[in-house]
Amino acid sequence: MPTLRQLEYFLAVAELRHFGRAAQLCNISQPTLSHQLRTLEERLGAILIDRGSSLPELTPVGREIAERAKRVMLEIRDIRALATRSRNQLAGIVRFGVTPTLGPYLMPAIIGALHAEQPDLRLYIRDGIPAEQARDLVAGRLDMLVGPQPIAGEDLEILPLFNEPLSVVAPDHHPLAAKPRLECADLAGTRFLTLDHRHHFHQIVQSACALFGAEILHDYEGTSLDSIHQMVGSGVGLAILPELYLRSEVGGDAMVVRLPVSDWSSSRQIAAAWRARSANAEEYRALAMRIRDQARELLK
Repeated sequence: MPTLRQLEYFLAVAELRHFGRAAQLCNISQPTLSHQLRTLEERLGAILIDRGSSLPELTPVGREIAERAKRVMLEIRDIRALATRSRNQLAGIVRFGVTPTLGPYLMPAIIGALHAEQPDLRLYIRDGIPAEQARDLVAGRLDMLVGPQPIAGEDLEILPLFNEPLSVVAPDHHPLAAKPRLECADLAGTRFLTLDHRHHFHQIVQSACALFGAEILHDYEGTSLDSIHQMVGSGVGLAILPELYLRSEVGGDAMVVRLPVSDWSSSRQIAAAWRARSANAEEYRALAMRIRDQARELLK
């Protein structure tokens, strides 16, 4: 029978399509990795990896076994998590994914509260593109994520947490900033900054610009809300920024003003997600509700 370690090595090669990087990920030498994979194939009586091309490719039976091995490894992780549960609270490290348009402005207050309540809990926080993090969650590379809806993935439990209002902002010296009341038509022909298209935030700005008759500045896509904020302040264009960012100490509304667009309002729905069959599903749900309560306090 194959060992769990051999399945781990096999899955690393299946994911990375590279023996050297797979060995590095597994913290072993490449000869050891190759030997273990040969032993795995001998035990199963099947060739799993086609080594004839420049990059290792899975054979048809290798692809089928890889899918089943992923499920096995997820079940093993859940068994280990189940065995270490204590006092109906999470303990140890939770691999936590969050979008960079939310995490820096929400998580500091939550981490402080959680540490006081559950001192044995550690959040290993990874910023990332929401769609990519959903795939990491399904694959078991993350335990839980918090990000904007929609969150798509097989066998996930998704809990809506809160709606975060969004505001149109301009530099304080912009002509529109002096008007006490605006309508969508007043924004026609203006130029908006946004993040690159992989971010859910890009779609929000794109939809708003279609309504306003405005233009997205594709040549000046920001890498963070801070970069967008700074470009707005310097007069490059307008932007849409989320409420938690505008209220935060690390973000804030310096250099910009909110534009009072009377016939437009928008928000994004933030949700938490985890694998529905995880051994810690109940604890993740409780953690999500704790995040929900803290976020609603921040948005009062």
